Amino acid sequence: MSELYLMATISDRNQMRRFQALYKEYGVELLLVALGRGTAASEILDSFGLEASEKAILFTFVTGTEWKRIKSGLQRQMRIDIPGTGVAFLIPLSSVGGKKQLSYLIEGRKFEKGEESALKDTKYELLVVIANQGYIEPIMDAARQANAPGGTVIHAKGTGVEKAEKFLGVSLAAEKEMIFMVTKKQDKNAIMKAIMQQAGLDSKAKAIVFSLPVTETAGMRLVEDTAEEDGED
Repeated sequence: MSELYLMATISDRNQMRRFQALYKEYGVELLLVALGRGTAASEILDSFGLEASEKAILFTFVTGTEWKRIKSGLQRQMRIDIPGTGVAFLIPLSSVGGKKQLSYLIEGRKFEKGEESALKDTKYELLVVIANQGYIEPIMDAARQANAPGGTVIHAKGTGVEKAEKFLGVSLAAEKEMIFMVTKKQDKNAIMKAIMQQAGLDSKAKAIVFSLPVTETAGMRLVEDTAEEDGED
């Protein structure tokens, strides 16, 4: 990929609509919204001017050029640099499972796809699947058949779905599941292909999958040992 990022924004829930409105001004309407709660100690909250409030996490997709403009808007209009306002950050995408899925993620905005990005000497990638609610099992069944070790699921609600539908030609539900799977790099393409074939846009799950680079891991020893044992057979 070339300069395409997953942008995450964490804010108090009562500020969520202001961030949504700002992103819409910059042509970014497709958002996935999940809910969370801050856990910082009271002395840290006091230092940064934060409140122990319910949080909203917004996920969307932007190009490097769009981020520069959005960041400026966050600083000018949202005053995001003032403690307690929120935080936004980028994670580079390394690949997306299919042209239709890419068109959906960027909502048909101008984007010139480059070569798939890769970080040197990395052994793992984070696969993220976005799917209609209620289809975790068929997605994970497909992933496991391609050697995926397992996943973690969070519930999210999609906004801007109506606009994005025209880039796929299929109807989408607003209620979403997001599945996170850390996989070995050499297994990534097979897992993505299996998910697209068995739970992709032609299925009721309407799954979309993309990958993010992982530079370091801990707790993956069992996966590594299993792979070594398989190689000895």
